Amino acid sequence: MQTAEIRRRFLEHFAERGHTVVPSASLVSPDPSLLFTVAGMVPFIPYLTGREPAPFPRAASVQKCVRTLDIEEVGKTTRHGTFFQMNGNFSFGDYFKEGAIQHAWDLVTGKTDEGGLGFDPETIWATVYLDDDEAADAWKRIAGLPDERIQRRGRKDNYWHTGQPGPGGPCSEIYVDRGPEHGRDGGPVVDEERFLEIWNLVFMQYELDDVRSKEDFRIVGDLPKKNIDTGMGLERVAYLLQGVDNLYEIDEVAPVLRRAAELAGVTYGRGHDDDVRLRVVADHVRSGLMLIGDGVTPGNEGRGYILRRLLRRAVRSMKLLGVDEATLPELLPVSRDAMKASYPELETDFARISAVAYAEEEAFRRTLTSGTALFDTAVGEARKAGAATLSGAQAFSLHDTYGFPIDVTLEMAAEQGVTVDEAGFRALMQEQRDRARADARAKKTGAIDVAAYRELLAAHGPTDWRAYTTLRTDSRVLGVVSGDEDGPGVAAAGEITRVVLDRTPFYAESGGQVADAGLLSWDGGRAEVLDVQRPVKGLVAHQVRVLEGELRTGAALVAEVDREWRLSACQAHSGTHVVHAALRQVLGPQALQSGSYNRPGYLRLDFAWQGALTQQQRTDIEDVANAAVRADHTVTANYMTLPEAQAIGALALFGETYGEKVRVVEIGGPWSRELCGGTHVRGSAQIGTIALTGESSVGSGARRVEAVVGLEGFRYLARERDLVRQLADLLKTPADGLAERVSGMLARLRDVDRELADLRAQQTLAAAGSLAAAAHDVGGVAVVTGSPAGLAGGDLRSLALDVRGRLPGDRPSVVLLVSESGGKVALVAALNPAAQEAGLSASDVLRAAAAPVGGRGGGKPDVAQGGGTDPSGIPAALEAGEQAVATATRR
Repeated sequence: MQTAEIRRRFLEHFAERGHTVVPSASLVSPDPSLLFTVAGMVPFIPYLTGREPAPFPRAASVQKCVRTLDIEEVGKTTRHGTFFQMNGNFSFGDYFKEGAIQHAWDLVTGKTDEGGLGFDPETIWATVYLDDDEAADAWKRIAGLPDERIQRRGRKDNYWHTGQPGPGGPCSEIYVDRGPEHGRDGGPVVDEERFLEIWNLVFMQYELDDVRSKEDFRIVGDLPKKNIDTGMGLERVAYLLQGVDNLYEIDEVAPVLRRAAELAGVTYGRGHDDDVRLRVVADHVRSGLMLIGDGVTPGNEGRGYILRRLLRRAVRSMKLLGVDEATLPELLPVSRDAMKASYPELETDFARISAVAYAEEEAFRRTLTSGTALFDTAVGEARKAGAATLSGAQAFSLHDTYGFPIDVTLEMAAEQGVTVDEAGFRALMQEQRDRARADARAKKTGAIDVAAYRELLAAHGPTDWRAYTTLRTDSRVLGVVSGDEDGPGVAAAGEITRVVLDRTPFYAESGGQVADAGLLSWDGGRAEVLDVQRPVKGLVAHQVRVLEGELRTGAALVAEVDREWRLSACQAHSGTHVVHAALRQVLGPQALQSGSYNRPGYLRLDFAWQGALTQQQRTDIEDVANAAVRADHTVTANYMTLPEAQAIGALALFGETYGEKVRVVEIGGPWSRELCGGTHVRGSAQIGTIALTGESSVGSGARRVEAVVGLEGFRYLARERDLVRQLADLLKTPADGLAERVSGMLARLRDVDRELADLRAQQTLAAAGSLAAAAHDVGGVAVVTGSPAGLAGGDLRSLALDVRGRLPGDRPSVVLLVSESGGKVALVAALNPAAQEAGLSASDVLRAAAAPVGGRGGGKPDVAQGGGTDPSGIPAALEAGEQAVATATRR
């Protein structure tokens, strides 16, 4: 049974039983403590924990997940993979243990021609928590399992909690007996290779406290609502139903493995290192495909670093298999074709996905050779010094200069039998991060403990946020928060502090849009609003500078947004949507936004694209954007469910997380339709002028455009106009003839440069003749020394070689030239073959001459070159070089 078919049967089974089928959330986790969605229940955590009311009593999903804690084990075992899919069904205060067991049993053992999975009931075993008689009895009544096939286990195996105080409860796991050829009899407690777990049913029924470990916690009491959270490993079920031994051989993974083996000319299944590398490639290519599909791009931090690590491990594994050519263009389409039955968006978005992946491979291939050479040199030096460890600085250089993930360096080191100072490497990485983040930390919540905000939220509820409807509110101060604690609740004139109000009209920074500016005013005082953030969900905090008076907790005040600031911010944010739509119209639908930033009058937008835009493309984008402004499209914002938004084609920003209800902003209806929480103009004409000011690269497969809008756009174009007028006046030409005039001037300058080059060449030839004629004998060697003025290294070298060529070839000859140009000294020594046969070396002559000018240099026995910093030492340098020749001839 194909993996996509198992997925379909699972969802249909639960849909027929009253479950809302919820689409998979993004691999980018909504939980800020997680890089990726690591379990099927992650999107449902707010409902399972009771933080938010569930919008449905029961749900089912097939959730995309990525776990990379055991990435080094991928390929070495047949169980470890990075990307996987978790089938889950959930009940929020609806059915409980009996219902969960009934639903699971019906699907697992149901006949295939009736929509079931067709497992033999005689192969099914279950585990329950030690004292969970209710679950054990349910297995007996519903499934007819005998006591010996219901095994009881302790907290380590059959109890679930988040690791924090909160909900938890026992669980029941479903196992399949694979047969005696896979191990010992006796059930899961004896052998979990033979008895393979396929489904975990979590019965969330208790409130826990004093959680110290997986097994050490205290049960406080019953939860007001009992929930069900289950997880069935889709890949694990697939390899059981497909009759293969592991997840690498199922239909969604094996095609990549087979194609990699073909490219490498090896056979899979022989049980040596090639098998491990092929499994690494198969797993990592699929994971890379899915991560890029969900908007992750390679980088040096967080999610981007994980993606880069996966792709580069795959590329290097192929290189170790003997494939030197680019391999992702061969492998990624194979993975797409294997996965598109379950995720059709991979096919429609493949142009963008492949562009990002191929650019990352190309970048790594460019650095792999040079980085490997540096690595080999470092290993050689370590061994010469009697050490078997690479320093943290060397590992950091490989990472910072050549883009080698530390894991690649560790793997290479292990292959060479050396270790790496990981602690030293990570210390250097942390120093780099600390420097980069210092300013950002200062701008946001600083060192404020979010516990103070959580207390305010618990005491007063969420902020009444009115940024969409008004610029002014009558408000009350709920808390004045400063330092690491909530402080005395008062701030005096001159102080900068953070203030939480019961209601506010201020937009809090999010979605790329900066926060509003404005004033808080109260009887006897004023405060300037510097920044607005959401330190915890539901609460808005204002960073303010008190201008006069004292700001106290409980004070009544007026909160008012700067009207001009808000208008300019709206122009920039709506302008960002317009530029995004223009990009997609001009370049194609693959030019998807991957990030943005907008402040009053300015916007920047990052998007997926390979290579710099042409001038014509930039012009076309600007024209399309300004045509939309002129058309004065209506701008609307409506709330709907995420599936409804997706159904009408609304674009979601990669990396953002969305709730069940989303806000869809339309400009001109379908012309621009995006999920967005920002503030916007009422009609596109309000945006004003849009002028592109820059376009650049921001990483592999990603570009950035910058623009100014509204009054700033007009001012930018006015400055451009003034500049053109000034140049036209200086060059005494009409503005429309300026380009032709400048082009003509540049052509004349190039002609003059060529004439000067010809003159310098003639002078060099003349100098060569006179210098060669001035050769004198030093110990039987014809020596030419000289100090022609104004020649840099390249020209001086040409002159020295020319002089050497004019001297007799049957007699040892040495040419030493030293020149000063722009305060710097250049030195060149050139010897003919006869001089070398006589035991002379250009490097020795140059080193002797370099010392008096404070320089250094080197080269080969026939030609050596160097530089210095002290022109006053040139006479002494010539004398020292000649003395070196004399000394060598006396040996």
